[in-house]
Amino acid sequence: MSCIYDFSILSTTSLSCIRVSEMSAGTLESLVGQTISVITNDGRIIVGVLRGFDQATNIILDESHERVYSTKIGVQQLVLGLYIIRGDNISVVGEVDEELDASLDLEKLKAHPLKPVVH
Repeated sequence: MSCIYDFSILSTTSLSCIRVSEMSAGTLESLVGQTISVITNDGRIIVGVLRGFDQATNIILDESHERVYSTKIGVQQLVLGLYIIRGDNISVVGEVDEELDASLDLEKLKAHPLKPVVH
């Protein structure tokens, strides 16, 4: 099940899950121009500014980068620039609290990479 979550990064309050097939255009429309984090079905985490989307939930991100997590070294950020993600590969979308995100020291943050989503 693909979901859209309404939460700021690292927040544990007010989680709501909406199936992508049931999502209204207003859900993503309210995030256009905002920095979002996307978790793909293959476990990738891509952060960027939402520039647009279509009826198949394909999304266009600008100024995007992939965050690659590792237990051995800090988070690596791979610059992607303007990037399109197919809607059928999106698992979770969340709005990023830019102030909180900027305060994170990603070079010291270590974590296991996410495993692929199994449907």
